[in-house]
Amino acid sequence: MPTELVIHADYQGGMKLTAGDGEHTVTIDYPLEPGQTVEGLTPLKLLLVSLAGCAGNTIPLLLAKRGRPVRGLEVNVRGLRRDEHPSVFTRIDVEFVLHGAQLDPAVVEHCIALADEKLCPVWAMLRAATPIFTTYRIED
Repeated sequence: MPTELVIHADYQGGMKLTAGDGEHTVTIDYPLEPGQTVEGLTPLKLLLVSLAGCAGNTIPLLLAKRGRPVRGLEVNVRGLRRDEHPSVFTRIDVEFVLHGAQLDPAVVEHCIALADEKLCPVWAMLRAATPIFTTYRIED
């Protein structure tokens, strides 16, 4: 049976909204003029946050299950968007920086592939429309 996820957003004026699930809230904003200060992340940046969060939660869990726990993980995500509207992403690059001893590159690559191909729903949804390229490095 499908699970329903619900978000409620309230318009705050300009291009600003607050949105949440009843427990957590995020501010979404977009500059109307170049260089304008905004009070939240843009919708496209939130997509990148979602990808970083989904992959960033999945990979350490997979590594721990394989006896290769990480001391830390950083996820850097960059999206290249086109200038024409709709200004969709044309490419996304994800870099994983893993901190830990005894991290086998083959195991790390396998865990990244599992997150991509089977476990991370955000990755699967974005991958359907946008090429996603991954790199990683291990820092001890």
